[in-house]
Amino acid sequence: MYQYVLAIHIIFVVCWMAGLFYMVRLFIYHTEAQDKPEPARTILSDQFQIMERKLWWIIATPSMYFVIAAGVTMLYINPALWKMPWLHIKLLFVVGLIIYHFICQQKMKQMAKGVFKWTSTQLRLWNELATIILFAIVFLVVLKSTINWIFGVIGIILFSLIIMSAVKVYKYLREKK
Repeated sequence: MYQYVLAIHIIFVVCWMAGLFYMVRLFIYHTEAQDKPEPARTILSDQFQIMERKLWWIIATPSMYFVIAAGVTMLYINPALWKMPWLHIKLLFVVGLIIYHFICQQKMKQMAKGVFKWTSTQLRLWNELATIILFAIVFLVVLKSTINWIFGVIGIILFSLIIMSAVKVYKYLREKK
């Protein structure tokens, strides 16, 4: 039974992450649409709101709840997992991802009201945070040991610096055009 629940957990993690990644991309495009002249701005904004709402309520949020339900079920089936130190750290990252999810939901609601507080560059950096959390969770689950986890953290920090640099280079190249 555990393996079936694990498979469901992994499938919905993929769906949830895809939803989060695409949602923030939509936020970026939605924000950039505000620089367009009318009527393009209104047409694009209306379309992005529809896409964001459907992605959020049909894919991202249900997937998050399935991930949580499957995770809790796995802990119920195999309570020995609670004794694993790596799991406690993983759960901290999962809580961070859930917080990230609800901050995205707040952003979606703000944009629907015409409030755009973050620039497209800030949103690009925000999008990379989910990637970093995903890397941390996967390394923790796969490696499980403290020594490997320390190397994993160092790797995540280096990966974060590379991603942030890539976003800055991309911004520079876009502005250069």
